[in-house]
Amino acid sequence: MISKEDIFYYVYGLLHSPDYRERFADNLGKELPRIPCVESFSDFSAFCKAGRLLAHLHLQYDTVAMYPAKVEGDDIHRPPRLSAADYRIEKMQYGKSTSGKDSSAVVVNHRFTVTGIPLEAYDYVVNGKPAIQWVIERQGVKTDKDSGIINDANDWAVETMKNPRYPLELLLRVVTVSLETMKTVKSLPKLSS
Repeated sequence: MISKEDIFYYVYGLLHSPDYRERFADNLGKELPRIPCVESFSDFSAFCKAGRLLAHLHLQYDTVAMYPAKVEGDDIHRPPRLSAADYRIEKMQYGKSTSGKDSSAVVVNHRFTVTGIPLEAYDYVVNGKPAIQWVIERQGVKTDKDSGIINDANDWAVETMKNPRYPLELLLRVVTVSLETMKTVKSLPKLSS
């Protein structure tokens, strides 16, 4: 028996399907998504299973395992030895190489650089941007030009999360989420015509 929850996860999985997005690309920008029925129960089950996994990854993004990239300046897998000020981030930036930007590295602050980020992690796009790029752009300090309001991710990390390393850990977790999402998406069955 198929439950309402199964249908929800089927739809969530289907909406991530590259085949679905390509087939309905013209409609998706103009109207509500059309949800096709698949021809076999095994395809339905595959989309449902993928939808459950994707929903878990996307809702629990800040508790998934951190990607084991190299963090120059700290052993991220051990308790912090440094003060909150050492983890303070003004603005994350991509690394630099002889040919320009190096997306496999992110300079977190003057003390920390993350290296070894797989370029495939940038394939997971949310609202037109790689999820990793959203983290890089938002984990830092920004002042709104019109209001003068300061948005400081460091305050959130220390006061709410009680973890000054939260922005750095979030970056590594989103790399994991991105890679696992793309692995799941690539395993989805093709839609029949």
